Amino acid sequence: MSEVKLAAETRTEFGKGAARRIRRDDKVPGVLYGHGSDPLHLTLPGHDLLLALRTPNVLISLDIDGKTNELAIPKSVQRDPIKGFLEHVDLQLVTRGETVTVEIYVHTEGELAPGGNLLEHVLNALPVEAEATHIPESVTVSIEGLQAGDSVLAKDIPLPAGTKLAVEDDTVVLQVLSAQAEEAGEGEEAEGEAAEA
Repeated sequence: MSEVKLAAETRTEFGKGAARRIRRDDKVPGVLYGHGSDPLHLTLPGHDLLLALRTPNVLISLDIDGKTNELAIPKSVQRDPIKGFLEHVDLQLVTRGETVTVEIYVHTEGELAPGGNLLEHVLNALPVEAEATHIPESVTVSIEGLQAGDSVLAKDIPLPAGTKLAVEDDTVVLQVLSAQAEEAGEGEEAEGEAAEA
């Protein structure tokens, strides 16, 4: 897993006006919390933070005011719904060797059995426990030859060493839906609408 170094400054101004001024300077307001300490309000470099957040569960090494260094992982990121720029970020304080619970993306490889069936991602991300400095970015699971009615459970997904599931073993992560069932459902809706008309 990658570690990204960012310079951060503590901030004492709060509210919408202060946040707007921070964002005008291409910076992002944020909060660092965890380990029972008081939340620390920070200003982070906007462009560098945006690049860092492209890596899921990135480990961020914060140089705060040039005095202290802390490790953190992103817990909540708020973006402008229209323009997509970063509005605010919540960071969780972590230490080397500490176990944290995070969600990692589930990627698939292979082809379903012929028949036009559909793959449904019941969970797009899998909750796992991992050491804070060794969080996997994602996991890959094979769907080769799966047929309608088949499913992939959490316990079926191979996890990297040192990573454990944070959900029940029998949690459904992926399932294959029958294309015919989908078409039948759409046909019934169309018949119902015609009857109402």
